[in-house]
Amino acid sequence: MLDYVKTILQKVSFSRVIFERELKKGLYLLLPEERLEFKAWCYQNFGHLHQAILLRHVGPLALLPNA
Repeated sequence: MLDYVKTILQKVSFSRVIFERELKKGLYLLLPEERLEFKAWCYQNFGHLHQAILLRHVGPLALLPNA
């Protein structure tokens, strides 16, 4: 499921509204153990575009171990 959610976010990253909606859906679909990897991936790939959305839904990057 993680790869599916990543693919969707890459395809909709052009739109803030769609990106936020799909991010929320993706977080719901992921297993708890997948969320940490997903959070790091989101910031790496979309932190420059959608930082406010990521902060609102996945939390700050500083809370990641070894970040």
